[in-house]
Amino acid sequence: MASFITVQLKKTSEVDLAKPLCKFIQQTYPGGESQAEHCRAAEELSKLRKSALGRTLDKHESSLETLLRYYDQLCSIEPKFPFSENQICVTFTWKDAFDKGSLFGGSVKLGTFASGAFQHIKDTVLSSLNREPTVDISPDTVGTLSLIMLAQGQEVFFLKATRDKMKDAIIAKLANQAADYYGDAFKQCQYKDTLPKEVFPLLAAKHCIMQAHAEYHQSVLAKQQKKFGEEIARLQHAADLVKTVTSRYDEYINVKDLSDKINRALTSAKKDNDFIYHDRVPDLKDLEPIGKVSLVKATPITIPLSQKFTDLFEKMVPMAIQQALAVYNQRKADLVNRSIGQMREATNLANGVLASLNLPAAIEDVSGDSIPQSILQKSKSVIEQGGVEAIDQLMKDLPELLQRNREILDESLRILDEEEATDNELKNKFKERWQRTSSNDLYKSLRAEGTNFRNVLDKAVQADKQVKERYQSHRDTISLLCKSEQELNAAIPPANPAKTIQGSEVVNILKSLLASLDEVKKQREQLENDLKSVSFDMTSKFLTALAQDGALNEEAISVIELDNLYGHLTHKVQETLKKQEELLNTIQVQNHSNSPCSPSIFINVFLLRDLQQTIAREPSAPSFPPVPAYQTVPSGGNKPSASSTPTPAPRTNVSSKPQPPARPPPPAISTAPVVTAPGLATTGISPAPVGSAANVASSQAQGPPYPTYPGYPGYCQMPLPLAYNPYMYGQYNLPYTPSPGYQNPGQASYPGPQQPGYPYPQQPYYPQQ
Repeated sequence: MASFITVQLKKTSEVDLAKPLCKFIQQTYPGGESQAEHCRAAEELSKLRKSALGRTLDKHESSLETLLRYYDQLCSIEPKFPFSENQICVTFTWKDAFDKGSLFGGSVKLGTFASGAFQHIKDTVLSSLNREPTVDISPDTVGTLSLIMLAQGQEVFFLKATRDKMKDAIIAKLANQAADYYGDAFKQCQYKDTLPKEVFPLLAAKHCIMQAHAEYHQSVLAKQQKKFGEEIARLQHAADLVKTVTSRYDEYINVKDLSDKINRALTSAKKDNDFIYHDRVPDLKDLEPIGKVSLVKATPITIPLSQKFTDLFEKMVPMAIQQALAVYNQRKADLVNRSIGQMREATNLANGVLASLNLPAAIEDVSGDSIPQSILQKSKSVIEQGGVEAIDQLMKDLPELLQRNREILDESLRILDEEEATDNELKNKFKERWQRTSSNDLYKSLRAEGTNFRNVLDKAVQADKQVKERYQSHRDTISLLCKSEQELNAAIPPANPAKTIQGSEVVNILKSLLASLDEVKKQREQLENDLKSVSFDMTSKFLTALAQDGALNEEAISVIELDNLYGHLTHKVQETLKKQEELLNTIQVQNHSNSPCSPSIFINVFLLRDLQQTIAREPSAPSFPPVPAYQTVPSGGNKPSASSTPTPAPRTNVSSKPQPPARPPPPAISTAPVVTAPGLATTGISPAPVGSAANVASSQAQGPPYPTYPGYPGYCQMPLPLAYNPYMYGQYNLPYTPSPGYQNPGQASYPGPQQPGYPYPQQPYYPQQ
């Protein structure tokens, strides 16, 4: 029976793979079903390792299948987990000892597979370990073992050919090739103490035995070719080889059967040649060399090795893919945030421009019959978010949260300091034997992160102070928004002059433009949702590119894919920006230039009519000529009596004038200095003077009375009635110049002075937010 050289199984210590892998998964992947699935796979891997290496395996193919599955799984997780000292630190301890285990069973298939496995170890051991390997897996040792496995596989082919009684020429070549393999393996380990001592004599014996088999079968071929002298020479050489094995390696291998067969054939050949053929026996060096045929080749290691392999971490991608996905997600976030930022900035700009034009407040119906929609919307938003009480509670919780965060940060840094002190102590104790990376270098990133958090907390203190100050200044206004509609309606001052502008052509145009601008804003909201909702898994694309090219050009792939996904959306974003610019330009033109029915003109006319009525009610006022129908005093004024006796005005040319009835005494006017109304000052018309009746009569006697319908010198904007401003963005520097007489955003309100004889009371100032 053939004797084969066996290679023992390496023995290892138990290692818990589940704990470090689960820790990495929890830190890297978001929580949920995916994370739980990865952790379960890590536990399965730990169980698989125990099955493969934690117990003595039977010498059976089922045991080999377990080893192959474990190896396949290791190859699968290698690119997915960063195994290193400062990331996933797992120490595998292997014992360097040879024993009598058998792994490959001796078949040709497993022999060639074993040869390929040893060759793979030879090629990768140094780069994988990054340190000097143990003797049993050193490149020289595993190279020799690879040759031995090939030789034994070749010997299996020789034995099969012999049993199948194939041609002697083929059998001789197979045996001669096996002898060469054994000889090469013996030469590689002859002067190196890398294999057990019993292997060397066995290799030498195998070399001699296989060469003897080759000579024997070649002698049979020579006999068939009538080369009797060559037959005897080869049999003599085979007998000498067998004698060498018997004398030197008899304790390792038994060759008695082979020796007897060769000796019988040699005796018969000599007898026949001496009595019959008398052929010359050539020297050994004159014989033709025996041919060689190799039927074995080291099987290259290709993953997976097991046909039953199932990747426990199938849904986890390699680290290169993870890094590419992280960069891709960053590019995607930058693109989305940039587009959303442009839209929000444009929306804020539009709100600021409208606030500078006092729109839409200037055209809202704030007569007191109903609350402006803008106020209702803001009130509803404040109430839904908890109102003042919720903000007060958040302000109350700020100090406690700040203190808790400081405690967590201090405790984290204390742990790092203790670890560094322990590391320095051990390093000083063991000196050069302490090869571990220093704590300062290992946790440098954590310390930098801690410093960054401390700076954030310090800045947060200042930010909290500013937030509190701003909140206190606006708390009353926010509290007012939390009240009911009745209370809000009572708090909003009416602005009756606005009634006169409702339904005018310019107002309708402005309302239409503002509605279009609102549509643009709604379209932006939809675009923002669309930008956020776009999702595409790049894992398959990156995996395909990595498999095809062997490398990953993340930038080229990401740019093309992002353009396909977001190109049409970014184009729509730019269209909304352009449309808004056109709408704002049109709104400004309509509001400033092309508005013959501008609200300020209505107020100018109204104020002048009030002045006219006030002067007419004065007892010493001069008589006025008839007023045209389009300037008739509004209803409610006093009309002259038809039956009264006409009294001519002093020093006038009017022959008869109906005498108005007795007027009530004029209202008491304070002695405070008279303030000219801003609107009147801009139109060049001053209010009625306040003084004695004599002074008035004196002024009247100097000339004819003033006409009651002076022509208006031109357009001059007057302050609008104070109303709630739904847009207040004081933080923007608007590129548009506000109209004269309007209140700029963020400035103090324009209360307007009390006019003498003004028939309406001055409206109270309503604070803007």
